[in-house]
Amino acid sequence: MQDTLKDFFHYLKVDRELSDNTLQSYKRDLNNYVKFLQDKLQIKDWSLVLRTHVMQYLYHLNNEGKSSATIARSLSSLRLFHQYLVREYGIKNDASLHIESPKMERKLPQVLSSQEVEILFTIEEVDPLSIRNKAMLEILYATGLRVSELISLKLEDLHLTMGFIRCLGSGSKERIVPLGDIAKESVESYLTNSRDILLKGKINSALFINHQGNPLTRQGFWRILKGVSRNAGIKKEVTPHTLRHSFATHLLENGADIRAVQEMLGHADISTTQIYAHVSKARLKDIYKSYHPRA
Repeated sequence: MQDTLKDFFHYLKVDRELSDNTLQSYKRDLNNYVKFLQDKLQIKDWSLVLRTHVMQYLYHLNNEGKSSATIARSLSSLRLFHQYLVREYGIKNDASLHIESPKMERKLPQVLSSQEVEILFTIEEVDPLSIRNKAMLEILYATGLRVSELISLKLEDLHLTMGFIRCLGSGSKERIVPLGDIAKESVESYLTNSRDILLKGKINSALFINHQGNPLTRQGFWRILKGVSRNAGIKKEVTPHTLRHSFATHLLENGADIRAVQEMLGHADISTTQIYAHVSKARLKDIYKSYHPRA
């Protein structure tokens, strides 16, 4: 069974060109699934897997306290894998067929107010690290990039004179995102006053460098953001996605076209972008209730 999984993961990476993060998610879901089939149900062959076994696995996840979103994502992974088994291995029975995804409570993403963004970005640029940190936060809020896209930026992806950056999103899809004047100035300051110092004589094409002169990691950026938000006194939990959510919400609140926001975020489906319209409506209701005399 493991050999079949390896073939499937190779298919996802080579044929589907999925990102490393997405691939790791599939591996997690399917390795747990195989472990359950082998350890709990004593199933050693994919041709023996039935719809009831898939249902048992989903109930198992529910009993473990997994969220509806996690179970739905796992089922999505299972569906794609079982379709692959039918197509590539001649398995007659698609065990995932006609299984409904659990209904999910759609939680509105955490969003910073414009005032909180200003407070968060009040960083004293006193050394190379603080100059770099300011530039990274300005780029995230100015462009709505994912943290994986931010740390993957190369020097060649910057087009400051034209006011945009190029990034590779999910599935290695390229997109061009405008860069505002404030973010542009912050990046120019980083390139002039910080990056070469952090490199310590090393040669590296990565835009953002850590204190050891190496490309910044996801974990490194998370620690930086936690420290900056803590020092700024922000009470909300601030994650890289918080800035992405805030970018989209503030654009829509100020009249941006949702299709343009979809393109800047790199969403394949506009339904993914529409949650930000819901956030804007929710905040409008809050404003109405707070200030209308007969609300």
